[in-house]
Formats: sequence, structure tokens, C-alpha cells
Amino acid sequence: MPRDLQATDPSSLRTAMVDRLASTGVLTDSLLRDALLHVHREVLLPHAYVRVSGPGADPIDWRLLDGSHPEDRQEWLELIHSDESILLQRDGEPLDALGRGPVTGGHMTSMSTYAPATVETLQTLQLAPGRRYLELGPGPGVSLALAATVTGPGLATGVERDAHMAAFAQRNLDRLGVGATVFEGDALDGQEGRAPYDLIHSGIGVPCVPPAWVEQLAAGGRLLTTLVTRTPSWPGQLLVTRSGRGRIETVLQGRARGYRPMLGYRSLGSLDHRARIKANPGTARPTRFVPPPDEAHGYWLAVAHCAPGLVRDFQADTMTIVAPEDGSWAVAGPDDGIVRVHGPRDVWAELEDVHARWERAGLPETYRVALSEDTGIQHVVSGPGPKALSWTLPPLALVPPQTS
Repeated sequence: MPRDLQATDPSSLRTAMVDRLASTGVLTDSLLRDALLHVHREVLLPHAYVRVSGPGADPIDWRLLDGSHPEDRQEWLELIHSDESILLQRDGEPLDALGRGPVTGGHMTSMSTYAPATVETLQTLQLAPGRRYLELGPGPGVSLALAATVTGPGLATGVERDAHMAAFAQRNLDRLGVGATVFEGDALDGQEGRAPYDLIHSGIGVPCVPPAWVEQLAAGGRLLTTLVTRTPSWPGQLLVTRSGRGRIETVLQGRARGYRPMLGYRSLGSLDHRARIKANPGTARPTRFVPPPDEAHGYWLAVAHCAPGLVRDFQADTMTIVAPEDGSWAVAGPDDGIVRVHGPRDVWAELEDVHARWERAGLPETYRVALSEDTGIQHVVSGPGPKALSWTLPPLALVPPQTS
């Protein structure tokens, strides 16, 4: 096939995407591989926003790629088959008549998660024919379509809060003919009408596990969700399993990236403090504490919960941890053995304290979440004994229903 034709041929791009995921070790499941080759992403993702503005810009400049327009087609096809997240919707807008080209303002309210994360999630859930699948917050329906292709028609269900996105996804899923159904509703309630489910996946991050999700999980089932805090820096991934006898088991581990928080959950950011930190990085003092590397997810997950309100600026030249609501920060280096601290919160001391607790607990990389049906309070613990590292998850924030 000529190179210029191959560049705009969806089938070739799907094959290249699958080969890339397999060659990097991300994709190992043969059933999911076949589904990725079968599902036409261009049907589910007929347009995509590209950010034009740099970090910190407000308002943000975007450019909408229309997959049906000849001038956009190649860039759009390459984007939707890349390893990038695909931005679909600004501020809950209707999706039927979007105009291509530049647009200013707004924030993204729906996207399709980058392909490696989708593959990893579906493989963790262990898709198989005949299993009942529930997707909470499916957005445009990419992972829902993949799940339906593996499980079989009529077994894959989605619950989408946004009415425009729910209708958009259902229409495109119907065009694919995979037999998936999207209900408009609050994902926090699950979908009781089709319960129980063998597999439940949440495409939204939550601060704790909604009781309805656990109640709707079948014996032998698996539930996967992102546990979020107000900092996006250190998310956790929670796997809940129900044994054949009904016993609930959980494994929580830190991750480099996770799904976006549920609608109405306000995250913290560090961008607004960059200029202040550069002008006044803080008072220098000696330190023997060397924070663990980024890969020590068990530690950084504990920081997110045990020292709440902190966020990391990953674009800073040296490690910079900010407490934006307290006007405080800690800047490591640039010289070894020196840290600069500023503000009423001693951010560096908090990191040291969590590290001491993490060490006493045996440097845990995974945790267990106790999902109490009596009190609704969800406790996290690293293991048994008095040295265990533990904390309590915050309750679900109440989010008002959407209005049209």
C-alpha cells in the first residue's frame, strides 16, 4: 500500500496501533487484541479537540479536528490511533453540530482515555465471553465497545451522566453493531436494573467506593476504579473482588496516572504558584531526607492521603511540592542536602513524617480498603499490627444533577 494511502487508511492505523501496544508489552490478551482490530475508533471518535495554548493559559485556545473534513482527516486519524487521550467535549456542550477550526475558552468535560490505559484496565478486569460488564462514565464508549466485542451482544452496559454524551455514544455504538447499551444517569448509583455484574469499571475517579457498586458486583466479580484525592499527582487504583462465597477483598496501589475525578470534584493545581516560587523559593535549611523516587507509588499514595492538600509541580527543575490553599511549598535543591521551605505549612516536614510512618510499616506498595456496610466509613490499612500505615477515605461529595 502506498505510504500516503496507508497514512489515511483506518485499518492500517488500527493494525499499527495494536502492533505497537503488543510490542511494548502493554497488550497481552488475544481476545482484546482481536477486539481492538475489530472496533472502528473513527466511528466512536468522529472529532477531536487539540490544545493550542501552552500550560497555564486562561482562556485556553483549542482547535477542533473534524474527521469528515479532508484537511483534517489525516491528522485526526493519526491522533485517534495514537497513545494520546482524545478530547471530545467542552463544558458539557451538545455534540451534534460542532464547528471545525479554532475555538477559545472552556474546559474539557469528556475524553477517551489513552489506549495503553484502556488496554491495561480491561486486561486487569479479565474480559471473557458471556461476562456481564458495567462501565461507569463511558464517555464516547471506546472501552465499552471493546468490552462488548469480547463479552458478546447485550452484556455490556454503560451509565453516563451527561445527556449529550450518552446520546452521542449510543448512536455511534449502534452504528458499530456491538450490542452495548448506554443509560443516562448518575454513575455513582450504578445500574441496578441489569445487576449483578461480573465486571465493573469506573471511568471516573472517586474519593471512596460508592456502596451501590459493591452491591451490584456478582459473586466471582471484579471492580476496578481510580481513588482520587484533591491532588492529581498521586492517584490510586483499587481492585475489588467478590469471592464465590460473597467475601469482599480489595487491593489499593498507587499509580502514575488515573482517571479524571467525578464531575464537581475540585482538584488542586500548582501552576498559579510558579511565579511566586521562582521569586521566593523559601528559606534554605539542611536536610538528610531524600524522598523516594516517583516509582515508589506506595509512598506517594500515602502522602496524598496523610498530608492532604499537597500537589507536585512535575515541570519544575527540582522537586517542588506545593500546598496551594495554604501558600506553602518546599523546593528540594538544587544542591544536595538543602531544601527551601516557605509558608505556614512545613511541607518538607510533612513529607518526612509520612516517610517515617511508611518505613515503620515496611515500605508497603499495596494497601487494603475495608468497605464497611454498617457505617459507610472506608478505612485503608497497609497490613496487620500496630506499625501499619492507615488512613480513612473521605466521603463522596454530593454533586447536583445536571440541568440542560
